[in-house]
Amino acid sequence: MAKSSRITRAIGQFILYFLLTFGAVVAMIPLFWMVSTSLMTIGETINRQLLPNTPQFINYAEAWGQSRFERYFLNSIIITTITLIGLMISSVLAGYAFGRIKFPGSNIIFAILLATMMIPESVTVLPNQLLVRGLIIPLPGVDQRAFDICIGDGGQWLACQLSSFGMGVSWINSLTALTLPFMASAFSIFLLRQFFAQIPDELWDAARMDGAGHMRFLLQIVLPISKAPLMTVFLFGFIGSWNAFMWPLLVTTKDVKRPIMVGLWSFVTEAGPQTHLLMAGAVIALIPILIIYFLTQKQFTQGIATTGLKG
Repeated sequence: MAKSSRITRAIGQFILYFLLTFGAVVAMIPLFWMVSTSLMTIGETINRQLLPNTPQFINYAEAWGQSRFERYFLNSIIITTITLIGLMISSVLAGYAFGRIKFPGSNIIFAILLATMMIPESVTVLPNQLLVRGLIIPLPGVDQRAFDICIGDGGQWLACQLSSFGMGVSWINSLTALTLPFMASAFSIFLLRQFFAQIPDELWDAARMDGAGHMRFLLQIVLPISKAPLMTVFLFGFIGSWNAFMWPLLVTTKDVKRPIMVGLWSFVTEAGPQTHLLMAGAVIALIPILIIYFLTQKQFTQGIATTGLKG
């Protein structure tokens, strides 16, 4: 019986490792094709070769220097940094409130928040786009057209400048439209709420005896022991903001405002896509994600493994 059990276990492990290996190979094929194509000439991409005859590393320099690609890269860094700051603040505060503070209607509000995760993004894109255009509710900000007119307005320059600030303006082509919608995430709030809810009540009781309130308890006790879920939220937020394509395309009309994923579209010309440069640009865009992932891999794995489903 023992020998039969070992054989059965070995067969099960073999099947498991085979399936995992097969899945890993399938997942690596697109990455391999992207890197290989980025090192080809345009003729080799048309002939659909598997490997380049001679690696064309110059494609990366050409992709970087063409169509202000360095500007797109810088835009993505600025947009992602601002988005992550807002996301971490909102997720931590909301997750702590739902997980540690009992207030009337908390379960109902949290249930509504979770329900928003079931709404497809394609359903909300148009209403959100109309919202940032100022067509649904008045938006605070600067009327860019009035601001531009003020530049040459002579003696009334200061008064004109002040009058350009007001309500009902559009956020199109603004940093606000590119960052604000991503500063809150139902999934991130849910993830942190589940972890914060598992923290022993004894820690809170001890903190209360020392005169600590919720904010001090959050900053000095909760956050230091929550590095794993925080890094998970950070990683998901970084990937989501860095890879955003459809939303930045909808709320920007000027290339100088667009992030790197929209900038990749500049390699698609009327004559057809410059596939070798497009893939080289894609590899450049992928590098920051890989760096962030490898730096946070341990915390990311711990965050997924230790964040339970305590109600």
